[in-house]
Amino acid sequence: MLAFAVSTSARPLSAQRVDTLRLSIEDAVTTAQRVSDEARLAAATVDLTDAQVGSARATALPQVRLNTTYTHAYANARGQAVGQVFNQPNTYNANLSISQTFFQGGRIIGGIRAATALRSASQLDEIETRTQLTLDVQRAYLNVLFTTRLEEIQRNNLSLADARLTQVRQLLNAGRAARYDLLRASVERANIEPTVIQAHNDRELASLDLKRLLNIPVDRPLVLTTTIDPVGVRAMLASLADSTVVPDRPAVRAAELLVRSRQASIAVARADFLPSLSLTFNTGYRAFPPRGFGFPDRFGQAANEFCRTGTSTTQVCQNGGWFSDRSLTATFSVPVFDGFRARSNVDLARAQERLAETQLQQERENVALQVARARAELERSRAVFAARQETSSEATEAFQLASLRFSRGLSTQLEVSDAQLALLTAQSSEARATYDLYLASAELARSLGRPIPFPPTAQVQPSRKSDDGAR
Repeated sequence: MLAFAVSTSARPLSAQRVDTLRLSIEDAVTTAQRVSDEARLAAATVDLTDAQVGSARATALPQVRLNTTYTHAYANARGQAVGQVFNQPNTYNANLSISQTFFQGGRIIGGIRAATALRSASQLDEIETRTQLTLDVQRAYLNVLFTTRLEEIQRNNLSLADARLTQVRQLLNAGRAARYDLLRASVERANIEPTVIQAHNDRELASLDLKRLLNIPVDRPLVLTTTIDPVGVRAMLASLADSTVVPDRPAVRAAELLVRSRQASIAVARADFLPSLSLTFNTGYRAFPPRGFGFPDRFGQAANEFCRTGTSTTQVCQNGGWFSDRSLTATFSVPVFDGFRARSNVDLARAQERLAETQLQQERENVALQVARARAELERSRAVFAARQETSSEATEAFQLASLRFSRGLSTQLEVSDAQLALLTAQSSEARATYDLYLASAELARSLGRPIPFPPTAQVQPSRKSDDGAR
């Protein structure tokens, strides 16, 4: 019974270990590209435009259709008015129709060109959507890392406050500190607790946002296995330092293809003013059984022997079999008046072309503005990153010296508190500067239309204690 109880109590723990999701930044991007609604919508749009290309191409190919019909006439007006020779109660028809359009005023070619350009534009829009999705997922992932780092800093700050409160109590008991110092240390420690709670809440919210992007259940434990390498981020900037790189955004090329599609649509609309020529060839067989509903099972023949008894010897009758039926039809159509529909379609196509050209100009200006902003943000982030690394090390040394001086009675508690606050600010700013530097470089790469690189990372293996905490 004891062994059974141990085994049953161990099952939930093992199930929790299996349910914990360890996620690297590469895995996060791959998952988002697969499950994101934005990515699936862009892929569906590509499938839609691809089907439109196939539909446009179908109009240029010959149309082959097999038709079969059966007609039973209960009363034949022609047979009654003209002669019984036309009184055929049953008619079976089976024919093959082949139709080919040779000229439609450029409608077919224009439609194919418009559909092809629209498909290429949708493919570029999909690339743009997936690129933006990659940046959004990396931003959410880094936000979780940043808030986790802030929580660690705040908890370390609380630990330092606890240690200083203990130290002040010891100094008070030894007669080397006043009660005012104890009260001040106690109040400072109490004021830090809300910031720790807020930092933990910020981390939880950032984790929820990442789970939302990846369609991960909210209650599923998540462990991030990637850390950012600041040295590698700085080395990555060398590839983006060239300010003469010309942007090559998929969004701009998609807008250009949309203009090309609208121009082809004008040719399609103009085709309504031009004549059309098509050729249709029909071949098949017809059968006219004289009586009943029997299905014909022979080839057709016409002779006097198939006539009823008493019929004139000069009369020719058929045996109710299949007779060949072939025809060739050439259709030449010239539009004369359509109520100004063709002119309205041309005006509509031209208006859509002007709208697409305006959108293209706006997209070019928007991309140029994004590149300028991304370059400025990268320069700011680079300068802040270089300054914060040096400031963080100096703040750590200053806090250590202030703590040492206070323990020896050479400084006041106020100096230690100021040094601790400066250390907290420096460490938080250093963490923010590291992530801002990479995000600025990733945003510049996206603005230039270049692939967004993954940040230089170091894989970490969470300890067993951290796993238990995540669970």
